[in-house]
Amino acid sequence: QVHLVESGGGLVQAGDSLRLSCGASGRTYAMGWFRQAPGKEREFVAAISWSLTNTLYADSVKGRFTISRDNAKNMVYLQMNSLKPEDTAVYYCTGRRSSIPVRTGDEYDYWGQGTQVTVSS
Repeated sequence: QVHLVESGGGLVQAGDSLRLSCGASGRTYAMGWFRQAPGKEREFVAAISWSLTNTLYADSVKGRFTISRDNAKNMVYLQMNSLKPEDTAVYYCTGRRSSIPVRTGDEYDYWGQGTQVTVSS
């Protein structure tokens, strides 16, 4: 079992930037970020392969968010720029035993506890 721990959430203003970090207790292959806003379903944000060559983004964050990882440190990051109030949500780090990044939450094997991101207007 791999444990994931997110950090870096907080309260920011619209237009600000924030960087989320996620540490894994062991090796995972593809990793990703999902988010869930109050009263809404969980949604895919971004994912990255172990090789760093494949990345996926939700249309709503493309061009504003960047996912990256440091395999030597078992870390994955989400750089969030130009934040909007609609980005407010709990952000979850995920990992899976396959090297292929996917957009479907059910295909991920490991989940963190989440970190709150609040963007004020």
